[in-house]
Amino acid sequence: MSTSEVGRTLDYSPVSWREYFDQMDDVNVGLADSGDVFRVYKAGSDGPLLVLLHGGGHSALSWAVFTTAIASRVTCRVLAMDLRGHGATMVLQSDDFSTQTMSSDVANVIRATYGETPPPVVLMGHGVGGAISVHLASNMLIPSTVGLVAIDVVEGSAMDALHSIQNFLKGRPKSFNSMEHAIEWSVKSGQIRNLESARVSMVGQIKRCHSNVLSTNRSQGVYKWRIDLSKSEKYWDGWFRGTSNLFLSCNMPKLLLLAGIDRLDRTLTIGQMQGRFMMQVLPPCGHAVHEDKPEKVKNNTHTHTHTHSGYNL
Repeated sequence: MSTSEVGRTLDYSPVSWREYFDQMDDVNVGLADSGDVFRVYKAGSDGPLLVLLHGGGHSALSWAVFTTAIASRVTCRVLAMDLRGHGATMVLQSDDFSTQTMSSDVANVIRATYGETPPPVVLMGHGVGGAISVHLASNMLIPSTVGLVAIDVVEGSAMDALHSIQNFLKGRPKSFNSMEHAIEWSVKSGQIRNLESARVSMVGQIKRCHSNVLSTNRSQGVYKWRIDLSKSEKYWDGWFRGTSNLFLSCNMPKLLLLAGIDRLDRTLTIGQMQGRFMMQVLPPCGHAVHEDKPEKVKNNTHTHTHTHSGYNL
């Protein structure tokens, strides 16, 4: 929370995606009757394409403020998508969160949107989205990929933190009485430290429950989480195991943005000392670095890709 927000009444009302993106689409992947429809938000019409992949439990809307920041600085296109089981994306097998399936989803959405010759792509992901970005880049599932930006995804610290994720999930509210209540909680709890981002991002994390039965239990609010992350636990290890070596092996310009230097593991520490990738630490902020510090992430992304990829991004 900024010093300018102290001493005045804060506005926790939700904000529409239209304030940040130019377009919203639902992309059909696979056969027409497959039922797999991915929600995407787009901005820009020229230049290289930034493909933005959110973290677990979040949605494409977590990139809203960042999208406006980067678009104001450089000529580029942005595509942010809701991963399977998240946001407004609807897939038949919504409980399949394997790295292979989620990577294929992204490649399929890009192919369905841009055909066989997409523009030069810079993959940018946060948390599990960062891990998926690494897998996409290392396997060149999107052949036009020219750069990789991973935000706060480090194999060592991620693997160490897996045991505490269930406790975090159990400790947060199961429901909220209103969207404003949820946005206020997200800011005051520190999950999202930037109020502007929270007002658009939380819309993609919770949904209104339509029930004909009024609960007498006051703790049962009308807004609940869109995804029960605890049910994806069997995939957590696979998301992050081996990602540090995969990241280093990607033969393209790479940038790692961290919320704290303590998150760096041994493999990446050695790789960074060898100059095998660019790194920037952006304290003080939380795990949702791109939401907490969108301007700083924008500045580093622009400098990195403009210097190393040859594209004005």
